[in-house]
Amino acid sequence: MEKTAFDTYLETAGTMIIEYAPKVAAALVILLVGFRIINRLVRLAVRSMAAHRMGSDLAPFLGSVIGIGLKIMLLFTVAGVLGIDVASFVAVLAAAGFAVGLALQGSLSNFAAGIIIVLFRPYRVGDWIQVPGEFFGQVEEVQIFNTVLATPGKKTLIVPNSEVISGVVTNYSRKGHIRLELTVLMGYAESFPRIKAIILESLRGIDLILQDPPPQVGIESYDSHNLIIAVRPFVRPDDFWLATFAVNEAIKAALSANQVKMAYSEGVELGDIGN
Repeated sequence: MEKTAFDTYLETAGTMIIEYAPKVAAALVILLVGFRIINRLVRLAVRSMAAHRMGSDLAPFLGSVIGIGLKIMLLFTVAGVLGIDVASFVAVLAAAGFAVGLALQGSLSNFAAGIIIVLFRPYRVGDWIQVPGEFFGQVEEVQIFNTVLATPGKKTLIVPNSEVISGVVTNYSRKGHIRLELTVLMGYAESFPRIKAIILESLRGIDLILQDPPPQVGIESYDSHNLIIAVRPFVRPDDFWLATFAVNEAIKAALSANQVKMAYSEGVELGDIGN
């Protein structure tokens, strides 16, 4: 009985299944087990680096790089099990990588910027920073392509690393303290030394205010109806907003308790400050 084309195709398919099924099954097992092992190895590496005080920003970054490298090696291993010519596979992968690299120039620049950030450490996890674009927040994580910031309003900012290093980065945490930039209005009829003493005394009663460096109080400028008094106490970066509110509240209460008069914007008459 003559074989039909269908029988020929069926026989060929059966032969291929018998020949390649074990290879495909082995490749799948290696792939699945390999990914699990790599993930565990990366977690162990991150913990080991953290235990050796490499920094909470450097360890996750290096862990991601190690994970990517091991996964690429795993893919080469799987290709060899399937009988694919690794040399040809590498050539094809290089060509594809070149094409992808051209299409993803921005991502590659972010990756390079991430390496620069990790090596030179202009900031670390936990630092309060301001980066180009007026993005301000506390560093939560330095990733391969992005830096994750948490704003004081608990919003999450994901800033590309290339944008971070493209301009000036202001690190408010590097020195361990930051200066509040506050102003108070004082009527011309009032005595500045007296007002200065009242303000400094009110600042001493606030635990969030650092006494070293000491707070600074001085005349900043002259307005049409008031003197502009600069109040410059130093606080820890994490206490910035709490200290700002506390200082404003304490100064208001101190001026009221000492019956300091102020010129209001509606006119030039002096009025009392309420409680």
